[in-house]
Amino acid sequence: MANTYQLAAQTRDRAGKGIARALRRNNNIPAVIYGDNKEPVLISLSSQDIELEYHKAHMFTSLCDMKVGSDKVSVLARDIQVHPVTDRVVHVDFLRVTKKTKIAVQVPVHFTNQDDCIGLQRQGVLNVVRHDVELMCSATHIPEFVELDMTKFEIGDSLKMSDVNLPDDAHSTADRDVTIATLIAPRVEEEEPEDAAETAEGEEGAEGEEGDETAAEGDADK
Repeated sequence: MANTYQLAAQTRDRAGKGIARALRRNNNIPAVIYGDNKEPVLISLSSQDIELEYHKAHMFTSLCDMKVGSDKVSVLARDIQVHPVTDRVVHVDFLRVTKKTKIAVQVPVHFTNQDDCIGLQRQGVLNVVRHDVELMCSATHIPEFVELDMTKFEIGDSLKMSDVNLPDDAHSTADRDVTIATLIAPRVEEEEPEDAAETAEGEEGAEGEEGDETAAEGDADK
């Protein structure tokens, strides 16, 4: 399960571009908390705190213990807007989550036991089609990653979603058994045919002989 992190927020009464600009001038950003059949809550957060968590690249899969005034709520980032030029965070949507909340999330795939993989031992090449898979799971039990054991696979095999080791309370959102990766044969570099090499050497020798004959003729003319 992914780790949690903490943020402190302040409530705000109004929304709008003017309010958002004023917050950003004071090194804060606007955000909103919604979901769980409750009214949305407008909040503001420290730009520095958000930037720190955003660049750790975990906000979409890690729960946040959000302190809003004297209240604390578990939330998950569902949308993060960034500036198109500076790439700085300008707004975040957070979803309230409970043990009953089910969500779709992208989770990275780790390919395990590569040293024991039959296909890789035979110089096969792992061609990864999907580095992440989308899972439907409990919002309070989001796996940090899922594993695919490569031990049994040989050159020419496809590694499917059904080969991924999933937690008991998670399943793929795909409507078919999608391919995660393939094991392909190693590339064989084409060698230059020996006949071609001998022909090239013969031509060079012939040119050298012709040059020698021309030089001899020139000496004879003198």
